[in-house]
Amino acid sequence: MESLESIQGSVEHIIYRNPDNGYTVLNLVTEDGDEIILVGMLQAVEEGIELAAEGRFVYHAKYGEQFQAEKCAIHEPTDKESILRYLAAGSIKGIGPALAKRIVKKFGEDTFRIMEEEPERLAEVKGISMNKAQDIALSFEEKTGMRRAMIFLQQYGISNRLALKIYEKYHERVYAVVAENPYRMTEEVEGVGFKTADDIAQRGGIDRHSDFRIRSGVLYALTLAEGEGNIYLPKEELLQEAAALLAVEQEAVEEQLADLAMNRRIVVKNEHDESRIYLKSLYQVELDSARRLMDLDLKEEVHEKELAHEIENIEHKNDIVLADEQRKAVEEAVVNGVFVMTGGPGTGKTTTIKVLLRYFLSKGMDVMLAAPTGRAAKRLTEAAGMEARTIHRMLEVSGGPQDNDNNQAIRSFARNQDNPLETDVVIVDEMSMVDIWLFHSLLSALAVGTKLIMVGDEHQLPSVGPGSVLKDIISSGCFKAVSLNRVFRQAEQSDIVMNAHTVLSGQVPAMDNKSKDFFFLNRNDPDQIMEGIVYLVSKKLPPYVQAAPSEIQVLTPMRKGVLGVENLNRRLQNALNPASPEKAEVESGDGILRLGDKVMQTRNNYQQEWNQEIPGEVLKRSGTGIFNGDTGTITEINRETGTVTVRFDDNRVAVYQPGERSELDLAYAITIHKSQGSEYPAVVMPLLSGPELLMNRNLFYTGITRARKCVMLIGRRDTIEHMIGNTREQIRYTSLKDRIIGSQGDLIGEISNEMQ
Repeated sequence: MESLESIQGSVEHIIYRNPDNGYTVLNLVTEDGDEIILVGMLQAVEEGIELAAEGRFVYHAKYGEQFQAEKCAIHEPTDKESILRYLAAGSIKGIGPALAKRIVKKFGEDTFRIMEEEPERLAEVKGISMNKAQDIALSFEEKTGMRRAMIFLQQYGISNRLALKIYEKYHERVYAVVAENPYRMTEEVEGVGFKTADDIAQRGGIDRHSDFRIRSGVLYALTLAEGEGNIYLPKEELLQEAAALLAVEQEAVEEQLADLAMNRRIVVKNEHDESRIYLKSLYQVELDSARRLMDLDLKEEVHEKELAHEIENIEHKNDIVLADEQRKAVEEAVVNGVFVMTGGPGTGKTTTIKVLLRYFLSKGMDVMLAAPTGRAAKRLTEAAGMEARTIHRMLEVSGGPQDNDNNQAIRSFARNQDNPLETDVVIVDEMSMVDIWLFHSLLSALAVGTKLIMVGDEHQLPSVGPGSVLKDIISSGCFKAVSLNRVFRQAEQSDIVMNAHTVLSGQVPAMDNKSKDFFFLNRNDPDQIMEGIVYLVSKKLPPYVQAAPSEIQVLTPMRKGVLGVENLNRRLQNALNPASPEKAEVESGDGILRLGDKVMQTRNNYQQEWNQEIPGEVLKRSGTGIFNGDTGTITEINRETGTVTVRFDDNRVAVYQPGERSELDLAYAITIHKSQGSEYPAVVMPLLSGPELLMNRNLFYTGITRARKCVMLIGRRDTIEHMIGNTREQIRYTSLKDRIIGSQGDLIGEISNEMQ
């Protein structure tokens, strides 16, 4: 990317400001008298203020040249001219241009000191009474306090937007917080993470062995572990990670563990001959999930012969013939309050769900279908013939703080233990994608007596979020589970399905290109692979699978590198949606978002508002919440306001403000992990090289099972063979299995103690 340009001047006029996010359009006058339209996140900037900005000049077809500010610094007015400009701009209540001139004429460069320290002297100016002087002083104090705090925080490299949040939290106490313990901001100010607080502390001269710093670093190390899917870390591993992160001795870290445990910030458990360290929140959510699962697992008395007869009637009426294991799955789901059904592609999970639906509905029971993502819910709706919703929508997500950089997602659902779902049965598909946070939210919304049926493929990659919920539930052995293994005749016609099962068995599928839906192109050079991908997506595959190029999904193991997501997206964007005068575009991060681009939401945003157009319905639905992995297309870019409008695959339409654009990534190529729960007409997978722990069988299996009509592998044969033979996976430290296995009586006592 090109280097940033710098400009400096006085803010003459605020043209537009969005009060919700601080996006501002203003007129800046430089020392040379040039007028520049500047746009950026400038909530605290006022008319008359001196401003230094770094950014880029861009050309808008309607509004001409603008300066897009990425970094801004506010300067305190010091000379008579700048003081006069500030006061004359009307920022201080009660002062207009004429009165500003009289004040500055009277007090000169001492004006601000007089207003702050001797406000009664303002009454010496014609037109100012003692009461008015007091009102002016109050307004000036309010504005000055915020401005000086912003200037103070700028020296620590804090953005204007974040500085404003910090000031709004602490006001005049901000100086004491920064001087004494900036690490408290990680818990009290959304958007301040350990790295930000640590940078402030280091610049402020706080010792790196400070107790505050080490305790905050321990929590941060556990948070990083959560981001990698872990519920806890073994003590020795935590000591190593935290010591390396903080550049201190392990002994210094260990000394703080007792204090953190005493203050209930962490939980220390000695289990399986190791000491496990948990964030308190993760320990509690796993513990409570186990208890709620046990409460739900009520057995229902059903006459075996009557149940068998009813299943046969459903088969007969719907022209279905269940295999023995499918019939066993239906029977266990009916009898048990908690039930798990697993199976790979083509093994009849959908057919079994259909039979279960018909059985429960015939009994007059209310049933809800759900899946973790919009795409997965759409697939389940089409397959089951009944509306399925995302788990978030089913639980009626009602907004709340976004994920902050501590990775602590705060979810707010209208459906919870105080307002449970009004249903008899909940069936959740793609359970391998469900992390412990979402699972706990789901369990909290299920009243005792509600059946929970979980369906998934335990060989898929684990959830992006923490935990291994599906695997832990199955491996606990405490709940009925049926695995469907038989591949049905219709599925046997698909080489995608058959090769997926071949891969699971550890065998390498045929890659001789005699298949109609499973192909391999042998390429060793990254540039040739890139050219091949562009050709396949833009020219070859769309007519073959009767889909638009944007529907062909490139899946890759990694984000970085020549064949990583970031580089692939740049090339595919240029090929599939090239720049043109007719297409508006805006910068976002290190890239460009362009009208017509395929994009993906990269974090949970529980506050994002959306409207949804439903085919056949006149009224639009509306709600909040766009979630990590949701994909859509940019349908509008407004350069005047900086907003980007996205229509998602389920017809939800959301408008992103400039400060929210960083939540969107191009999605012509995505990681295999991000593709979970989705299905595409065709999948292209470049496989050349990568980290040992990443290039494994589960990743390869997950990737090929995302394709409906065609899989195209392009790369090295030996890489594919190595992935299939590599059963190593990154270890996830989870303990839901242990929490489940624990006796119910002991568990309830443990929960009572830990929840206090």
